Amino acid sequence: MPVPRVLLLLPVASYRNQDFLDAAHHLGVEVVSGADHCHQLAPQRGLSPILSLHFDQPEAAATQVLASLGRRVDAVLAVDDAGVELAALLREKLGLPGNSPEAVRPTRDKLVFRRLLQQNGLNCPAFHHLASEPEARARAAQLRYPVVVKARRLSASRGVIRADDAEDLLQQVRRVSRIQSIADRDASELGLIVESFIPGSEHALEGLLENGQLRVLALFDKPDPLDGPYFEESIYVTPSRLSDELQTAIADSVQRACAAAGLSHGVIHAEMRVNDAGVWLLEIAARSIGGLCGRMLRRRLGMTLEELILRHALGLPITQPEHSDATGVMMIPVPARGIYQNVSGLEAARGVPHIEDIRITAAPGQRIASAPEGASYLGFIFSRAATSAAAEAALRTAHAELVFDIQPDVALTKSPTR
Repeated sequence: MPVPRVLLLLPVASYRNQDFLDAAHHLGVEVVSGADHCHQLAPQRGLSPILSLHFDQPEAAATQVLASLGRRVDAVLAVDDAGVELAALLREKLGLPGNSPEAVRPTRDKLVFRRLLQQNGLNCPAFHHLASEPEARARAAQLRYPVVVKARRLSASRGVIRADDAEDLLQQVRRVSRIQSIADRDASELGLIVESFIPGSEHALEGLLENGQLRVLALFDKPDPLDGPYFEESIYVTPSRLSDELQTAIADSVQRACAAAGLSHGVIHAEMRVNDAGVWLLEIAARSIGGLCGRMLRRRLGMTLEELILRHALGLPITQPEHSDATGVMMIPVPARGIYQNVSGLEAARGVPHIEDIRITAAPGQRIASAPEGASYLGFIFSRAATSAAAEAALRTAHAELVFDIQPDVALTKSPTR
C-alpha cells in the first residue's frame, strides 16, 4: 500500500507548523510543504519547503503548485487562514474532496459573511460597508452606538475596535484603516465594515463537517468579558457551562451557516455571542482553532487535533473516547507594545495545581504589540481539572505568577547636524 502524501500549506509565522508535521510523522504520512512567500522557515522536524508561494494570490499560486508538484497528493490542507482559499482551489483542480473555493471565500471576508447571515435569516447585527473615510464621516451621525469597526479579512481580533460615538468612530476608522493597510495587500479596495455591538457572553465551537453534517468536537466558553474597546481573546475552557438548550442552538446556527455558505467537508472553527435574543455568529472559519489552543483537546479527542484533521482528510478512521475532564487554555495576552526580554515565575506557575503545561512562544528581542495591532501572544498556559471552573481558576492563578520583562520600543531619531 503506497504511503499517503499530503500537501501542507504552512504560514511562516504559524504556531502550528510543527504540530502538523509531528502528526504526519506519527501517521507515517509523506509531507510536501509550501510556504507563504518565503523560501525558509525556522528549523522544524520534517519540514523541507519545496515551494515558495503567495497565498494571497491563489490562482497564480495554484498554477505554480501544479507545475511543480510531481507525483499526485492525497490531500491538501492549509494550516491557517491565509492558505484556505489556495487549498480549496488546489483540491478542486486535483479532484480531491473538500470545500469549494466558492464556499471558503465568504468565511474569509467579514462583510460577505454578514450578508450571508442576513440573506439566510440568521441573527445578524445592523452593518454597513465603509468604502472610505469620507463615507464614514457622512454616515457617522446616522448610526446607533456603540458599534464595532472591523478590518474585513484579518483574524485574531486584529483591526477590531469598538466606537461609542460619532467622533470615536472616525478615530477608529482611521486606526483600523492603518492596520488593514499594513496587513492586507487589497486594503484600498476592501474598505471596512462597521456593525452594531452585540452584547452577551462569547463562545467558540470546534467542529468537523462530514458530508455536510456537523460533528461538534468541543464547545468553549470565553469567561472574560469581551466588551471592548479591543477584543483580545485570552481564556478558553471546555466543556461549556451553557445549558443543553443553548448548546444545541449554537450547533444548529453553525450548521445552518455552513450549509448556506456551502461548507460540507473538514474542520471548522466558529465564534459566536449568546444573549436573550439568541445566538449571534461572529464568524466561521474553514480551518481549526488557532495558536497552540488545539493542544487542550488531545485528551478529549484521543489524539492531537492535527492528527484528527489529517485522518479526516485521508479518509482514515476517527474515534472519540468518552471522558469527563475539563480543560482550559490561556493565550497569554500582551500587556503593551514593546520588545520582549524574558519571563520570571515559570516554576511557580507550573507548580499550580491543575496546570499541565506552559509554553512561552515569544522570543527574546521580539517586537510585540497588544490588540488591535498585535497578531501574536506571549505564550500559552494549559490546564486540566474536574470542572471548567477549576480549570479556569488554575489558568488565572498561574498567569498571576508570571512576570514579563517588556522594554519600550523606542524609535531612534537622527541627531541634528551641526
